[in-house]
Amino acid sequence: MKVLSALFVFLLLCCSAFAASGEDYFDQGYNAYKDKDFIKAAESYKKACDSGESLGCVNLGVLYAEGKGVKQDHFKAAESYKKACDDGKALGCYNLGVVYAEGQGVKQDYFKAAELYKKACDGGEVMGCYNLGNAYAEGKGVKQDYFKAAELYKKACDSGDAQGCYSLGNAYAEGKGVKQDYFKAAELFQKACGGE
Repeated sequence: MKVLSALFVFLLLCCSAFAASGEDYFDQGYNAYKDKDFIKAAESYKKACDSGESLGCVNLGVLYAEGKGVKQDHFKAAESYKKACDDGKALGCYNLGVVYAEGQGVKQDYFKAAELYKKACDGGEVMGCYNLGNAYAEGKGVKQDYFKAAELYKKACDSGDAQGCYSLGNAYAEGKGVKQDYFKAAELFQKACGGE
């Protein structure tokens, strides 16, 4: 009997060593998504998310938002983004910010959106900086502040975001948050088009 128990423990340890990790599930989901097998992608991303791979949560949220491989469910998309954001994934915070700004799956809340864009921007997600810049330019969720908007557009632009460069170019063309400068505006428009 002891031999069988020892054999069972040995087999259990061996099998668990070969069990897929969250990263493995994420890779499976990514490959399935590339192959347009959205059902398998959703299943794999869910396993990745449940295993602590927060990028799996982000991608699962996208599938829920778009209704690919799963029934479209904005509430579940928001839940997935929140889990990723809570785990420190800046992209999850950005996507959750968009959800709050648009009121999809959650009650529309520009203050919460701006807070999440800030968290995303601080975490290195360039689109978080760009959207937070828009929030400041439009006064949505924060007090309107063209100087702060220009600063955030610059941060996005300096990180290679074409929209950030374009919006900063507009700020220079209109003199909003920066001293009006048509030459600087043209330079930024060119950069937004892919030219340095």
